[in-house]
Amino acid sequence: MFLFQLPEDVLFLVLSYLDPRSLCRLSQACKRSYMFISRDAVWRKKAKDMINTGLTRHGIDLCPSIPLKDRVRVSHNWNHGVCRKDVLLKWKINLLPWIQLDCDVLYLSQAANISAYHLRAEGGKLQNNRVALFSGHQEDVCRFTLTDTHLISAGGDGKIIVHDRGSDYSVEYYGHNQEVNCIDCKGGVIVSGSRDKTAKIWALAPDRFGQCLHTIPTYDRVWSVAISPSLCNFVTGTACCENFSPLRIWDTERCHLVSCLGTEFRRGAGVLDIAYESPFQLLTCGYDTFIRYWDLRVSTRKCVMEWEEPHDSTLYCIKSDKNHMIASGSSYYGVVRLWDKRQTRCLQMFQLAPTTSSPVYSLCFNTTHLYAALASVLYSLDFRTAASQSWK
Repeated sequence: MFLFQLPEDVLFLVLSYLDPRSLCRLSQACKRSYMFISRDAVWRKKAKDMINTGLTRHGIDLCPSIPLKDRVRVSHNWNHGVCRKDVLLKWKINLLPWIQLDCDVLYLSQAANISAYHLRAEGGKLQNNRVALFSGHQEDVCRFTLTDTHLISAGGDGKIIVHDRGSDYSVEYYGHNQEVNCIDCKGGVIVSGSRDKTAKIWALAPDRFGQCLHTIPTYDRVWSVAISPSLCNFVTGTACCENFSPLRIWDTERCHLVSCLGTEFRRGAGVLDIAYESPFQLLTCGYDTFIRYWDLRVSTRKCVMEWEEPHDSTLYCIKSDKNHMIASGSSYYGVVRLWDKRQTRCLQMFQLAPTTSSPVYSLCFNTTHLYAALASVLYSLDFRTAASQSWK
């Protein structure tokens, strides 16, 4: 084709005016057009404007091994709710599971144990045998978090256990006298929050394992914590049963209160999940049915955006693609919702358990699959389904 004899910079400009569907059709014209249009540079701007393509707001590519053309095609399915639902795992008793995804390994807490499963490359399903088991708690695991080298779990027995992911070695931390509801770890610092109305800061350094650096009285039960990517601050989300803001930012080193977020929370509007997107931007959700987006550079008194769960349900968990998309898990019938930050209404809704009223206790996703943990079942949504058909 004569079109592809143009200089590359001119060709990039011409192709930038085509929508993704037209680009795919043009790529089928000849081998040369296919090879050129398959370049990531052709798709980068389009991918950044779409949901969950693995490109962050700042242009960082989280999935460089997958061609952007393929990710844009799958993003079309996320946007239109085209997916296949699969049951990955079932168990007999109702639990409060928590899941984390690390590359091709899915970590799942069930009662007092945490299991790790490899995901099958061809379908995103779990391989039959787990690859690791982390134990040591006497009661259920409430939350856990991952670092490059460790898995850190918080339990109903008041213990925090630091597991080495590469061996059987583990260290137990003691300090809370009631269940530890939440945990986060970044930069060699662990922050935990408990029903005993305290947040504690711990060291992850080998020579200081088990050492509590600071105890912060929060005067309310702590449901969620998150450490800022800058490591300077962390946020606690509490039950909002006392005369304190449920969202408070603390200095990590000095442990003094930096600021409170919001001014008009209803009593009982506890914060169940917090997700930082940058040192200045974070998402929160909880019992008052709202997802709130805070930008600390603009204001700490009022969020910059908020989205309300249409069925007035508690929101147990949220995850972000660090660009345009938010996924949330609701308290009834396994409802997962996708939100586009540029819109005020819900983008898509998936009712995973229409016959049983189970919350979505935890969820995570990559560019092709979403995983959701309910009281007695682990679901996956595969968004690669019919990707090519929807673009014909």
